[in-house]
Amino acid sequence: MNSVDSILAIDQGTTSTRSLVLDGEGRLLACSQKEFPQYYPQAGWVEHDLEDIWRDTVTTMREAVEKSGRRVAAIGIANQRETVALWNRDTGEPVHPAIVWQDRRTAPLCERLRADGLEDLVRARTGLLLDPYFSATKLAWLLDTIPDARRNAERGALAFGTIDSFLVWRLTGGRVHATDATNASRTLLFDITRQAWAPELLEIFKIPECILPEVHDSAFPYGTATPDLLGTAVPITGLAGDQQAALVGQACLAPGMAKATYGTGCFILVNTGAECVPPRAGTLSTVAYRLDGTPTYATEGAIFVAGAAVKWLRDGLKVIARASEAEALAAGLDDNCGVYMVPAFVGLGAPYWDPHARGLICGLTSDTSVAHLARAALESVAYQTLDLLAALAAGSGRAPATTLRIDGGMAGNDWFCQFLADILELPVERPSLLEATARGAAFLAGLGAGLYPGLSAVMATWTKGAGFAPRMELSRRARAVEGWRDAIARTLAHRA
Repeated sequence: MNSVDSILAIDQGTTSTRSLVLDGEGRLLACSQKEFPQYYPQAGWVEHDLEDIWRDTVTTMREAVEKSGRRVAAIGIANQRETVALWNRDTGEPVHPAIVWQDRRTAPLCERLRADGLEDLVRARTGLLLDPYFSATKLAWLLDTIPDARRNAERGALAFGTIDSFLVWRLTGGRVHATDATNASRTLLFDITRQAWAPELLEIFKIPECILPEVHDSAFPYGTATPDLLGTAVPITGLAGDQQAALVGQACLAPGMAKATYGTGCFILVNTGAECVPPRAGTLSTVAYRLDGTPTYATEGAIFVAGAAVKWLRDGLKVIARASEAEALAAGLDDNCGVYMVPAFVGLGAPYWDPHARGLICGLTSDTSVAHLARAALESVAYQTLDLLAALAAGSGRAPATTLRIDGGMAGNDWFCQFLADILELPVERPSLLEATARGAAFLAGLGAGLYPGLSAVMATWTKGAGFAPRMELSRRARAVEGWRDAIARTLAHRA
């Protein structure tokens, strides 16, 4: 890769949009980030303004490139997955706010489809569950709720996509309506074995095929961004859902390697190679990435609330001013004093998959302080990771991972990393650069632009920043986990 070249990675997340410029070794040269509002029209509903996302994408792109002072050779996009965008093909204007992956409004529809005996078919085709988390029921809700939406969709006047598709559409001036196999695999509409939209699923969810994007490899020449955006036409050559991008960015490119990304939620992916493992025990099968027409698969589990639990302490309860305060508060306590938080604010994800579960804090006494709440929030993420890794190992039929590579905002919290290693009884590693999602998007873009010879060049760039080995006494760990199991049982017994 030419020393003057760089790659622009757009990391469009659930709470912020970031643009990062990286060099050929995946080193960060410049970054720009903007948080955007979350909208909650009703309990359990979560929406985004797509114009907020587009505006912030353009602003951060320009700022990052200007800061770097480098020529951009390619653009890669990693995006929040499952979030549904629907827009007018003629004007490019959204017909409704984006419905976010966390949104639970379609739980009744999922239950009706499950009662009709359709979940086995959905699982066999997509590797997923009938859950509001995924895109299809959200899209069906939009088509059935917005006046004239279904009629306009059937005549081809509307376009559907996850956030990557919307950004590609806007970046290319409406010339390209496309997605990659990783994002398609999260819609409940894509047959991950055949690598094509599934006609029987389109019929079940009543989705007109004409509104769907074309599906390509994760490294592919999607088109070029219009010159007005960055001063020159830059090719868009890499797309992936954020968790799959992080798997690439963490160089978990061999079967059995596992990564966990701790952002708003936590998502664990275990590379299973060319084998699409049938999903079991509350886990998912998904496309890890697709190159040269050949998919690589992964088993996955999703924790809906990770960093969002600390964000709730900051923005909801307002008991801390900054998320970073949680580390010092937790470290200041010898133990949790029996205080547990189950942050089921939008239901529970894997391995429970209960959309009706709601958050719980138990073990409170008159001595409970903000520090206990902060510690309980951080601990809850480690306990959920423990449950999820056990389910993934059981579901894949493979031996548990021997090391867990972690990234995302919480991975910078040393106290959390050590507690995670203790609870998992597993070495935990974080990379020298925590921006694994952006690195993955950049690497895919580099592959798509012919800037890298292959995946071996990507694997060679990964370097460990810090490692954490288990050191907690086993009896203490057992008591801590027993308390968590009790808290989970209480949560599941008192559903909304």
